[in-house]
Amino acid sequence: MAIKSKVLVVGGTGYIGRRIVAASLAQGHTTYVLKRPESGLDIEKLQILLSFKKQGAHLVEASFSDQDSLVRAVKLADVVICTMSGVHFRSHNILLQLKLVEAIKRAGNVKRFVPSEFGMDPARMGGALEPGNETFEQKMVVRKAIEDANIPHTYVSANCFAGYFVGNLSQLGTLTPPSRDQQVVIYGGGNVKVVYVDEDDVGTYTIKAVDDERTLNKTVYIRPPENVMTQGELVAMWEKLSGQQVQKVDLSAQDFLASMEGKDVATRAGIGHFYHIFYEGCLANFEIGEDAAEASSLYPEVKYTRVHEYLQIFL
Repeated sequence: MAIKSKVLVVGGTGYIGRRIVAASLAQGHTTYVLKRPESGLDIEKLQILLSFKKQGAHLVEASFSDQDSLVRAVKLADVVICTMSGVHFRSHNILLQLKLVEAIKRAGNVKRFVPSEFGMDPARMGGALEPGNETFEQKMVVRKAIEDANIPHTYVSANCFAGYFVGNLSQLGTLTPPSRDQQVVIYGGGNVKVVYVDEDDVGTYTIKAVDDERTLNKTVYIRPPENVMTQGELVAMWEKLSGQQVQKVDLSAQDFLASMEGKDVATRAGIGHFYHIFYEGCLANFEIGEDAAEASSLYPEVKYTRVHEYLQIFL
């Protein structure tokens, strides 16, 4: 049996980070989680970290303001996975990873680095709308630093997280299904293919990839085949499961983009990302080439969560 890599997770208390840590432990990896002193009195983060410790994870204190401490942390692991937030409505820390890249260069022992991506493939988003383009541009800056330093890597494109896109039928500004008197916005007819992925599955697939030579220096797209569907199909699935019809209003691309006017930066960024997903079809309008891989094909043994299973939580 192959020896499993030791894994260091940076951002382990975050939305995706928690799933990465859980998957690493579940799959039998020696797992380290970075504990940053900057967290201060954030009791929720501390409790999450302590819960990981109870499950067998090792907490490693290091700070992005202390490069030597980062190097020491990195030297403990074979694989480094970063899950720091890169969305405007939370925190936008993508470029902070450049310090982590420098630490990996100095440590010299890392066999694989997985930077914080986990959404749309930034390499395909060169024409993205402002201000949401900032996320993709900064991720590409980090990629360049990784590749210039010849750091072995895997990029993970996890598409639409179920928590943000499935239960709400892909509506902005809410996370739950519509009530009887709420309308559901259908984006441009609702006929564009989208990829929905359960967040726990993102963790599972990511950890499976870190010791897999087939994913070395490649992008791994998480496209579970039964979860590739249109928004229209998602809404129809909810109607069938719930036994009730929803009120639908179709919104043209022009009117959708016009809704950006007067909004704050985070909202405008979100509208731009929705436009690329639901009008342009940026998640599924291309074939995965030889320089990339698809997770559910690589790991057919993973019983990923189907969209209809996720929707049943809300019944």
